[in-house]
Amino acid sequence: MIEKLKNLGWKQFGGLVLIVIIIIAFGFGGFGGGFSTNNQNNIAKINKTNVTTQDFMDYVNQSGISADAIRNNLDNNIIEELLSGLISTTLIDLEIKDFNISINEKTILKNIKENKNFHDENGKFERVKYEKFLLSNNMSAPMFELKLKNRELQKHLFDFIGAGTITPKFIIDKKFEENNRSLDIEYFDMESLYKVKSDYTDDEIKVFIEENKDQLKREYIDFRYVILNPKNLIGIEEFNQDFFDEIDEIENKISQGTSFENILENINVNIIDISKFAPSSSEQINEELIYSKKETKLDLIESGDNFLLYNIDQEYDLSPDLDDEIIKSEIVELIYQKGKFDYNRKILEEIQNNKFNNTKFDELSNFDKEYMSISSINDDKVFEINSVKMLYSLPVNSFTLVNNSENKIYLVKITGSNKNLINKEGEDYKNFVNSEFTNTRKSILAAYDQLLTSKYKIQLNQKTIDRVKNYFKWLLIEASKILSFDTEAKKIKSSLLKRK
Repeated sequence: MIEKLKNLGWKQFGGLVLIVIIIIAFGFGGFGGGFSTNNQNNIAKINKTNVTTQDFMDYVNQSGISADAIRNNLDNNIIEELLSGLISTTLIDLEIKDFNISINEKTILKNIKENKNFHDENGKFERVKYEKFLLSNNMSAPMFELKLKNRELQKHLFDFIGAGTITPKFIIDKKFEENNRSLDIEYFDMESLYKVKSDYTDDEIKVFIEENKDQLKREYIDFRYVILNPKNLIGIEEFNQDFFDEIDEIENKISQGTSFENILENINVNIIDISKFAPSSSEQINEELIYSKKETKLDLIESGDNFLLYNIDQEYDLSPDLDDEIIKSEIVELIYQKGKFDYNRKILEEIQNNKFNNTKFDELSNFDKEYMSISSINDDKVFEINSVKMLYSLPVNSFTLVNNSENKIYLVKITGSNKNLINKEGEDYKNFVNSEFTNTRKSILAAYDQLLTSKYKIQLNQKTIDRVKNYFKWLLIEASKILSFDTEAKKIKSSLLKRK
């Protein structure tokens, strides 16, 4: 066995070490003292069912997600996504128990024996193939059978929920025919009808501000913050347990109501003082992040590889400053968009009140119209797909406004509609039938999802989630050290071989 371990090499063994580190951290006493109590060790709660950090780690291990994937996506909410998956799975398990759904062990064995992947050339179950499958997937027979059982239980649950829901064939045929007819249209770009930005005068801008002064007031904040990292907290440049202990201590002080000044009493950092701040076009990542969290007056938040401890000193509203060219251009953009909106609304009101006709259409277009045929409800070559769907809901000789993928607005007239023959043997028709069945099922499951939301109260322990993320970060850094040692070991080995 020792020889086998030696032959694995540090690259492979390093991954094993990472897994061991994680298992030890989660499996024996949780994440140190911070996770010693039952309450803190719960990452979530569903009604009276606790979801522990151990449950979470078991789920992560079973998911087969790689260490690299976790390391590269810690800042992309991977922990939250995994937790969401675990909660969904737990909800389904609770529902299975509530409906008293069960599966006979003989059924599971029958499913295995009927699996064609485990059959020989004569179509008979071959035990050797089954064992090879288990070995290649690093699973025991009980593990695989439990996984299969859970999958079948879930299938039975969803079959029970969606039982008897089939869309009648004649409705499907009618809908397919409607969706696959072609539409003939006339259309033109509305852009030339809008007032251009440069035509708005200072007086118009001031009137707009006065009329919308409450909405246009911007919220500014005065605040102080410090950047915390291993260098200024513990005197070294790498994340370790001591650093995260310091972070935990600061969080505890915040929860105890300790002031910003007292928290920093024994921490030697530069305090950054910011006055009259509101987000602008220039990127100020730390400041904008704090602004987004301004509802909490004192807090510790993550920003990249740093932590930010901030204190909001004052919040206040100010009217737009027209001497600031950036703010002025933003106001002009608002006026321009409002002008477009008002003009479009006027056109739509005329259409809805049957006051819009061909003459008006020709006048607005200045007889500069384009013509095209839309082949089906899925034809989005010119217009955005939701606009196309809206066109298919209207009768011939209708007018409406649509947009393309770049949000350009067009005025459209539907001039004709042509039915196409249904080829029930074609792939398009078969795919449509399948999608209709799927959509029906989705609608039922969506309603069921809403039922689950009202049936189960889900509570997340954000502090525990944050600590899990922090410890994952530390553990993965430790693992990277091992990989770094691997590189150095290879260099030494290579050097020794050259000497020989």
